[in-house]
Amino acid sequence: MSDSVSDCTEQPRTAVTEAEVEALVRGICFKTGPPRTLGVEVEWLVHELRSPQLPVTPERLEAAYAALRTVPLTSALTVEPGGQLELSSPPAASLMECIGTVSADLAAARAVLREHDLGLVGIGNDPWHSPRRFLREPRYDAMEACLDRVGPAGRAMMCTSASVQVCLDAGYEEPGPLGHGRRWWLAHQLGAVLVAVFANSPLAGREPTGWLSTRQLLWTEIGPGRAGAPPLDGDPRSAWARHVLDAPVMCVRRDGGPWDVPDGLTFRDWTRSGAPRPPTHEDLDYHLTTLFPPVRPRGHLELRMIDAQPGEDGWIVPLAVTTALFDDPEAAETAYRAVKPLAERALALSAPHNPLWIDAARSGLADRELREVAVECFAAALEALPRLGATTEVTEAVAAYRDRYVVKGRCPADDLLDELYGTDLPHYRRRSSGGSPNLHGKDIRT
Repeated sequence: MSDSVSDCTEQPRTAVTEAEVEALVRGICFKTGPPRTLGVEVEWLVHELRSPQLPVTPERLEAAYAALRTVPLTSALTVEPGGQLELSSPPAASLMECIGTVSADLAAARAVLREHDLGLVGIGNDPWHSPRRFLREPRYDAMEACLDRVGPAGRAMMCTSASVQVCLDAGYEEPGPLGHGRRWWLAHQLGAVLVAVFANSPLAGREPTGWLSTRQLLWTEIGPGRAGAPPLDGDPRSAWARHVLDAPVMCVRRDGGPWDVPDGLTFRDWTRSGAPRPPTHEDLDYHLTTLFPPVRPRGHLELRMIDAQPGEDGWIVPLAVTTALFDDPEAAETAYRAVKPLAERALALSAPHNPLWIDAARSGLADRELREVAVECFAAALEALPRLGATTEVTEAVAAYRDRYVVKGRCPADDLLDELYGTDLPHYRRRSSGGSPNLHGKDIRT
């Protein structure tokens, strides 16, 4: 969500053709080679330190972020449209290097926020507050106008959601467990398992939505053009290039005044018509930042489907598990075999708009098949982590998560619902038939 994009300038621009767009996208989306680096982007809701259900004024947020910007951090610090905070690690040469860098930066950020009586909360979707935009910039004005055409899910995604995004190298050009084609396919099948295992957003507007990952529901409702994956049949580069060309243009930037928000204009249409002005290389770069599939190829693979996790260090477990299942050859092969039967449930439909992903977001590991696959994948990850140099502390954290949640068919969303509703299972376990969550429900008492 927080892709850094510069405003338009008055520098000369060169128009780009449809054929050039396809060639450019194919050339930049998968940078192949041995998987050597990884990264993580951790988003957090920023709330009152002692009473997270109370709103924080924009003035207090701005003061806290101004103080944070004076702190030297290794990770990039950005702010999301609703005031969520994100730290994005630089590429790391190992899992432990990545964990060490982000942990140190988070400790520094928390110390500054505490001085302002604020804290970081790891939940995939804000359970207390309705969407309220903190950032007022042309990009987000245009994004809001564009997404409002689909429904309320866009504003909620912009302003109330938070995630853990794992970034991995694309992999080898050649086939095999670490080949880019295998990793691309695996990310879209294993992604549903990650949704279920780490679901942590069962509430919106102070009431249960019927989904354990309401955040994933929001992404689904935004629509396949903006937040969907391309088909998995065929070459990943070609599929992604077609997807980019056929995706709707969010906005046409202007040097002054509000940006145009065209309705139904794809980038392919734009290259052919040249209206309202011919698209440029810069417009293509920008267009790529307005697409939010569950797996986004940016040279590397950006896995975007994991809800923000509870606790100060909860983000480490999904980072460690995902890294092990992709970067260790034995674990990658085990994960591939484990998730292969799940592909039938997708019905050849693209993620997240298929039955597999919807079941994962709605039911989590209460789905027996997803639970069985998750147990197998966690076992493979635990065997692989020492080979990747993980410390005993990290491996024990993954094992504890497996024992607390995975083998019991639970996820953090279940803990939150238990805390709020106890054993009132018929009330909170009801499953909705879909649709945007109600933003005006009953009070949550915490």
